[in-house]
Amino acid sequence: MLTREENELLCRVEADAPMGQLMRRHWIPALLPEQLSVDGAPLRLRLLGQDLVAFRDTKGRVGVLDELCPHRKASLVYGRNENCGLRCLYHGWKFAADGTVMEMPSEPAAEQVTRNVKHKAYPAHESSGFIWVYLGPIDEMPEFEAPPWAPTQDTNISILRIEVGCNWAQILEGQIDSAHSSTLHSSDMVMVQQGLTRAEANDTHWLRPSTDRMPKIQVQATNYGMRYAAIRKPTLNPDTHDYVRITTYVAPFIALIPPNNAYNVATVLTPVDDHHTTFHFMAWSPTGGVDPITWRRFGHAEVGIDLDSSFRNIRTRTNNYLQDRDAMVRGDFTGIKGIPNQDIAMWESMGTIVDRTSERLSASDIAVIQFRRIMIAAAAKWKETGTALGRGTPHIPHVKLAAFEGIVPKSTPWRTLGASQDEIALYGEEGRGAETKSAAE
Repeated sequence: MLTREENELLCRVEADAPMGQLMRRHWIPALLPEQLSVDGAPLRLRLLGQDLVAFRDTKGRVGVLDELCPHRKASLVYGRNENCGLRCLYHGWKFAADGTVMEMPSEPAAEQVTRNVKHKAYPAHESSGFIWVYLGPIDEMPEFEAPPWAPTQDTNISILRIEVGCNWAQILEGQIDSAHSSTLHSSDMVMVQQGLTRAEANDTHWLRPSTDRMPKIQVQATNYGMRYAAIRKPTLNPDTHDYVRITTYVAPFIALIPPNNAYNVATVLTPVDDHHTTFHFMAWSPTGGVDPITWRRFGHAEVGIDLDSSFRNIRTRTNNYLQDRDAMVRGDFTGIKGIPNQDIAMWESMGTIVDRTSERLSASDIAVIQFRRIMIAAAAKWKETGTALGRGTPHIPHVKLAAFEGIVPKSTPWRTLGASQDEIALYGEEGRGAETKSAAE
């Protein structure tokens, strides 16, 4: 468990909070491209507790500005997006995507020239299924780097997006908790008695070649975050082999989930403020994979059916996430449709910021414990030195980072599985140069 002060350091992202300031030194996956159309309605956007407005201008350029007009502080969300700029409804001031004031129709021409006003704008970059925004100091802005799910421009990427009413950290902890999937998701992630040599996916279920509900957890800290292995007994050759699932956490927003035979999987978090987070669940593949419509249907996260137009869930705490008790009697474990919705019910039930001072953690929580240690230390280091986790050297390109799943001989060093040669050279087969933990410790 954590002290109250440690929990605050881990969770708080608004204003001058160290964790939020660390996050501002990274490109933030803020929006899906489909949310902005040319000369379409501006979009209210909130990141790390900061209120913004996003729009796509006549030439397709994305602008991200402070929400309130610098003139008299009216919201630009209601503005007119036209002729390569966003015009405030109150007095007609018009802003380009870079914040340049294009027109002040209520001011004399001489006054317009002498004011030389520019509204606060933030760099935006459209790539790899997202519109990314940088909120940190411009002189510290890193060059945009392709994320792990975009090794090529032709990679097939499918993303579902859901607004969640809780803090980012308890969602991230769900991504690095392999043990819960054997219980919470047991009706969707089916443990197969025999016949499988690896994880498989079909239109309705994920199948696993293991019935072991008690994984042994081992963790490898890295300079970009961490990797951890959940090691289970496989149904095939259990005396000589292990079933290994490796999750890779790329701080601060990305978790690479063990893949299956059809596609790779990841989750991407966008902290809205201390109490809200945007959750993205992704499938991708260099070839094949799953199309976006099918992916959202699989996750029960279709706009107009499961979500409103702002990606807010129709399943909420108020209606018990539409839990079907009759389905539970018939054998469905949770009675809640969709893997993401099952997780969201658990995350939101903890409260908007979970009280970690009174938890009773166990051996299956080793990766969660290490995540907390890593991120609390990272926030403290940023506060002390201004150095952000994931921005240091040596740097391993993110497209070389991966998750892993498979049945392997027991003698196989798990830290080599799914790892690039750069990682193996840096950390070694047994985790040299990185902190490692196991359940036994």
